[in-house]
Amino acid sequence: MLQLITREFKRFFKDSTLVSVFFLAPIVYSLLIGNIYKKGKVEDLPVIVVDQDNTPLSNTLIEMIRDNEKLQVVEVKSNNTFTQEDLVKEKAVLAIVIPDRFEADILQKRYPEVNTYINTTNLLTANLATTAAQMSLGTFSAGVEMKANLKKDPSTGGQFEPFKANYIRLFNPGANYFTYMFPGMLMVVFQQVLLLGLAVSFSREFEQNTFKSELLNSTGSALKLMFVKVFPFWLLSIVLAGIFYSFHVIFKAPLPYDLWPFAINTGCFVVAVSMLGVLLSVVLKDSLRATQILMLIAAPAFVMGGYSWPLSAMPEGVQMIANAIPLTPFLEAHKSMLFQRAPMSDIMPQLKALGLQAGIYGVLAWAVLSFHIYRAKRQSKAD
Repeated sequence: MLQLITREFKRFFKDSTLVSVFFLAPIVYSLLIGNIYKKGKVEDLPVIVVDQDNTPLSNTLIEMIRDNEKLQVVEVKSNNTFTQEDLVKEKAVLAIVIPDRFEADILQKRYPEVNTYINTTNLLTANLATTAAQMSLGTFSAGVEMKANLKKDPSTGGQFEPFKANYIRLFNPGANYFTYMFPGMLMVVFQQVLLLGLAVSFSREFEQNTFKSELLNSTGSALKLMFVKVFPFWLLSIVLAGIFYSFHVIFKAPLPYDLWPFAINTGCFVVAVSMLGVLLSVVLKDSLRATQILMLIAAPAFVMGGYSWPLSAMPEGVQMIANAIPLTPFLEAHKSMLFQRAPMSDIMPQLKALGLQAGIYGVLAWAVLSFHIYRAKRQSKAD
């Protein structure tokens, strides 16, 4: 066993491509993702204002829009012609149109309409800009109403709200996008590099004809061969996890308050991914094909994993596929522990799902590998 494990480590470090993918890719991805989302908040989204009224009240509204940190007024127009073209030209997210006779209609209680045209090319920026515009317009509207009511009845003291609504953010109070995206994206890379390494573990043995000449000469046990292949990656995963968590410190991303649940969840995830990688490797027997199939699995894994889009909103068929990928239960538990500080008891369903996946993929890989061993021994006897 020790001789075979030593052999696996030598084969791993002799493959410069595999070493660079396993160690260099996580570092590059961590730096790339961390710097992309480092700011955490989107600010100064470009906005066009069409002021057809040009009165003190409309100018006050424009100033309130300018005071919003998420919006930046890049152009103020006096007419509503070619507004759609200006949205494209200025790469603006919103076009807010203040109608003619805006101030006069407000004073005469005619309720003028302020139209907001939203550039929905990018839904994230569109939603952020729309929320910011609603806040500015809502505050302006409430202020105008309060002034009007004070003129009618000064004894009210400016209290016109029937109730006060408070919004309290939990788990990510700053609505920081970096805090949300960084951990999930790194775990996608974690699964990717593990699968890339393990998908070629047995397939290269078949391609290089070393499966019979070297592996089977040492042991004929499928279970031992599987352990020999996955054990080096289990040890290297500790290094990989250390790299990822060190980047959490560098970029000041959220860190686990209790390491043991994270360690157990990560360990179950690594075992489940290992069994899936070995299964692909023994079934396909072609390293190129195994890598190609792996990319089909890894590419949509984050989207189907329920991290950015809820699983309940997906069709049942897609949910079944998502639940068969180790990343799905792992990310669900990871997110609960990282943001909600969920205890071990709350993530037991996800740990059981990872254990079930590891068991199913492991048994299937063992069965296929046992068949390959049986056929190789039979062929050797025949020869």
